[in-house]
Amino acid sequence: MIRISISPLLTNRVFLFSLLFIGFSFYITASSNPPKNRKINIVEDVDLSRYVGIWYEIARFPHRFEKNLVGVTATYNLKENNHIEVINQGYKFTLDGELKRAVGKAKVPDANKTGHLRVSFFWIFYADYYILELDKENYQYALIGSSSDKYLWILSRTPKMDEAVYKMLVDRARDLGYDVKRLELVPQKE
Repeated sequence: MIRISISPLLTNRVFLFSLLFIGFSFYITASSNPPKNRKINIVEDVDLSRYVGIWYEIARFPHRFEKNLVGVTATYNLKENNHIEVINQGYKFTLDGELKRAVGKAKVPDANKTGHLRVSFFWIFYADYYILELDKENYQYALIGSSSDKYLWILSRTPKMDEAVYKMLVDRARDLGYDVKRLELVPQKE
């Protein structure tokens, strides 16, 4: 008869890892619920073949994974089954700074609501990506949010955005319950 003995140290590590994973899962679930005062009205019928391509980040809420980045762009490439490759890149501190790049993936959880994507830059962890406003005629600007109030982006197909369009998108974000005072402009190359 073979006896297997698991050391208490290994058992404690497995237990600790399990607790951390469960705690992290609850955190992700809890933080993905929208604040009660926010309405999430997404653009439901986005033509993904027109949406893909390069978008320039005009403004954003500050967050750690884009800290000190300027000249930020997001490039979306359509793959099979409405899956999307996501390439985010920007320059550290100045427009001539070190290029930082992150490659992720996105999927459409509901084919009837193509304005709601789930995006991942790390393994199996996905976050909501809501297209809240879109230039449906020419696909030249977009307002992007998340299921929490932590993230908001204003995107354009060009490095500069018309002031009236920018103001309209800021007003739309405010109407949706976002604290637009948190928006910071992102310097872009011209």
